Amino acid sequence: MRLITTPVLSLSLVLCLAAPSLADVKSALDAHILPAFARFAESADALAETAGADCRPEAMAEAYHTAFDAWIAVSDLRIGPSETGALSVAFWPDGRGSTPRALAQLIAEEDPVAFDLKAYAEVSIAARGLFALDMLMFDPEFFDYAPQSYGCTLAATIAADLALQAHALEAAWSGPFADTLQSAGADGNTAFLTPDEALRAIYTQILTSLEFTADTRLGLPMGTFDQPRPLRAEARRSGRSLRNVVLAAEAAHGLASALADWPLPETQAALARLQVAAARITDPAFQDVTDPQARLRAEVLQQAVRGLQAAIEEEIGAQLGIAPGFNAQDGD
Repeated sequence: MRLITTPVLSLSLVLCLAAPSLADVKSALDAHILPAFARFAESADALAETAGADCRPEAMAEAYHTAFDAWIAVSDLRIGPSETGALSVAFWPDGRGSTPRALAQLIAEEDPVAFDLKAYAEVSIAARGLFALDMLMFDPEFFDYAPQSYGCTLAATIAADLALQAHALEAAWSGPFADTLQSAGADGNTAFLTPDEALRAIYTQILTSLEFTADTRLGLPMGTFDQPRPLRAEARRSGRSLRNVVLAAEAAHGLASALADWPLPETQAALARLQVAAARITDPAFQDVTDPQARLRAEVLQQAVRGLQAAIEEEIGAQLGIAPGFNAQDGD
């Protein structure tokens, strides 16, 4: 079957903020985060509808890629509802191979849970979400299922379950958690004791996203020079690995631009350099990183991702009084 090509770690920060406006948080929500969750829910609905009509991989592929594109815009937010809610939408990295095992067991047993959408929410996260679909639709071990087969039903159920998850995240972000962020410092808000903490939380997500892209989305398949690991590339089966890198970087840039109310010329230039580096990659699934020249191009892209992170730290972090320091995930 032809693959269709179209894509929280530690972070060193000390956060000493200089009384920024809470309007920055509202802008980040209104201009980037909430519209992105709405797009994801809409595209997940379209995928579920497509799968309900025809659950074969070739019929679902376009809607799948559209939903995955929409997810990447918010995939690296891991606060509030997304702290746990994102895990079953996108279970990756999967270093133990849990997803193929979970799918294979469901199919071998023809587990009736695939016929019960409500019950499917209780299955292992390895058998839910975008990466379960990626495996089911694009891996040779699974993708040759016939119409009306158990595998076809399973694909439709996973897509429908994904749509439910997308709407749950959208509702939680647009309602309770958006209110929590925007009421930071108010009486009764125990999540964010000051407006600074809310802004700090969003800013940290931007940088952790870029760190995850450099170290994991690129770092995992690159491995080492002597031992590259191309089979660890994110969504390699559907040829999305490079696309996910670029979309995640663009999402981080978009959120940074929404958070800041001043020009970011260095950040914009860094994103442009990243896009140029990405355009030089010849294998969208990073399967050619065993070749020294291809690996070099991946290294240049990785450096460009880190360059974007550095530009954001300089143009936003420095302006807000945020300087490099200890690991922000330590909670100190």
